[in-house]
This record gives sequence, C-alpha cells and structure tokens, in this order.
Amino acid sequence: MNQTSKITISSLDATRLEKMLDSLDDSHFPAQDALSYELASAEIVAPEDIPPNLVTMNSTVKFMNKSSGKESSLTLTYPQDSRNGDATVSILAPVGAALLGLAEGKQVEWPKPDGGVLVVEIIEVIYQPEREGEFLI
Repeated sequence: MNQTSKITISSLDATRLEKMLDSLDDSHFPAQDALSYELASAEIVAPEDIPPNLVTMNSTVKFMNKSSGKESSLTLTYPQDSRNGDATVSILAPVGAALLGLAEGKQVEWPKPDGGVLVVEIIEVIYQPEREGEFLI
C-alpha cells in the first residue's frame, strides 16, 4: 500500500478502529501494521466535518483499475461485516486499508495477491454514512 499523504478519518471511525486493533489476538492480518501507522498519523475530525467525497468506514466506493480500465465497487467494512463473494472488503485487508481516507480522484497502489502492484483511482464515493447523517456510536 502506498499513500504519500496522511489521511483524514472521523473520530468515531478512529475510536472503533483503535478498539478493533487492540482486541486482535496474536494473529497478524496483512494490513494490520499499515492500518496502525495510518491511524497514528491521521487527521481526526468530527463525523459531521468529514468531506462528502472521502472514503470512510462502511462507505461504498467505485474505483478504476488504471492498467485495465475496469471499474469495480466495494464497501469498506469491519472484519465481522465482510463477506466472501460479496462486494465488501475488510479494513484489515490491504485493499481495505488502502481505501480508508481517500478522496474521489485520488490514486492508490496496493499489492496483488500474486505479486506486483495494482494502481486504482477512486471514481466516486457512492455511499458514505457521514454524508447521510448516520453517526451511530
């Protein structure tokens, strides 16, 4: 994963993500260290101050694979809400950690399972809880 600038996340997401990371046992997830680093350096703002075009937890985002031109959509979820075969991705997966805090028009690199790097561009944040006024604790 390669993000060169610090991310912006909501205070609710920061609290939930830090609690989730603290609760992990000795298992090591692919993006655990990267996510911890991102959280430590993130700009944390009130949920109502999150820009409407930013990827937050439970956001659905449309992105384009820059090499193939193919567009896809995923919903960024907590691990317990991620389902195989569904259009969800866990925040603990490299793809999920890479999406958090990105804005429409931004690009990110993430490692492919078979090696190499995939470059994607965020086309649209289709759904964002904060934009919809959903600030559940």
